[in-house]
Amino acid sequence: MIQERSILKVADNSGAKTVRCFRVLGGTRRRYARVGDIVVASVQAAEPRKSVKKKDKVRVLVVRQRESMRRSDGTYIRFDENAVVLVDAKKEPIATRIFGPLPRELKARGYEKVMTMAEEVV
Repeated sequence: MIQERSILKVADNSGAKTVRCFRVLGGTRRRYARVGDIVVASVQAAEPRKSVKKKDKVRVLVVRQRESMRRSDGTYIRFDENAVVLVDAKKEPIATRIFGPLPRELKARGYEKVMTMAEEVV
């Protein structure tokens, strides 16, 4: 469960290292984001000489969460960290590489381009 003020690790090579969520998109009373949701975040730490700078406002896609999530076959999956990928207005990734495992639920949510860049799908 990602909520406002959550610090998230960035799992791509866009230049951002960590971001802080400040709005969960999808309705005025929406409090939490899960895998496959878009949130608006502020860059807290960034690499020098990259396109993304500290204090930039960015839209990010949640790709991993520490909270366990139930799959349709009854199994549960959980990751070690909360991680995101920076996306543009068309919901396509800004970066060229994505690090770490991604859940296959992202493909069902329509993020084909993100899934093709994944190292590992679980």
